[in-house]
Amino acid sequence: MTTSTTATTSIEPFVRPEFVLDTQRPETTEVLRPLTVFESLYRLGWLRKAVILAVLAVIWEIYGRWLNNPLLFPSFSETVRAFGEGIASGVLLERAAVSLQTLLIGYGLGIALAALLTTVAISSRMGTDLLETLTSMFNPLPAIALLPLALIWFGLGTGSIIFVLVHSVLWAVALNTHGGFRSVSSTLRMVGQNYGLRGFSLVGSILIPAAFPSILTGLKVGWAFAWRTLIAAELVFGVSSGKGGLGWYIFENRNQLETANVFAGLFFVIIIGLVVENFVFATIEKRTIHRWGMQH
Repeated sequence: MTTSTTATTSIEPFVRPEFVLDTQRPETTEVLRPLTVFESLYRLGWLRKAVILAVLAVIWEIYGRWLNNPLLFPSFSETVRAFGEGIASGVLLERAAVSLQTLLIGYGLGIALAALLTTVAISSRMGTDLLETLTSMFNPLPAIALLPLALIWFGLGTGSIIFVLVHSVLWAVALNTHGGFRSVSSTLRMVGQNYGLRGFSLVGSILIPAAFPSILTGLKVGWAFAWRTLIAAELVFGVSSGKGGLGWYIFENRNQLETANVFAGLFFVIIIGLVVENFVFATIEKRTIHRWGMQH
């Protein structure tokens, strides 16, 4: 009786090279060093923006002094001086209050109409076709181009300016809001519908929170369009109702060859834009989108 022994060979599992652990390499411990003062300051977003603004102000001052023609291009210090005098006298604050009051009315009406239009669009196919048709027709049309017609329809006064403001806000907000609604997943929609949400309740409880980044973008774009449309309209018809805003303040001083005051009015327009963008909208974004983890 013969016994045959069969050699059993063990098959080693294949290990990919990138996962091979080098046990011969000594372990190293990485020591985290504290941030330097420059690195700590560089992490502050507001400080980076302030440095950019300071550099632009220095360039402005150097160019104004080099040109040496205040009638053509006043320096930054001359503009700041004129701006301080306008604030101290209350003229700039009064004109800014008139502009902002008109802006808030037109901006609010534009948002309300955009909300109504997008709600109708998201509720039915016919509403979507209506919104797409209207936006393709009127969105490319400059708002200031409608001002002559607005003067015929609403007469001389703030009503004409409010009409062009509504036009400048409506389509930007409606487009971004509708795009945000369409990007909401079908799962969230079905969850809301299973809970019996329809129409306005579905929009308010499901679609608006999910599409809020797009909605906020539309609000920012609408604000920018409305602000520059308002200044442009006031440059021509801002005093028609007996009150003049910042645009009319700029126009008046241009006629009087007070170029420093013209730059002061433009400077105030820029300051208001920066405050709204970096404080109002930034605060809303931090308390909503960043807090919900929708953006980083």
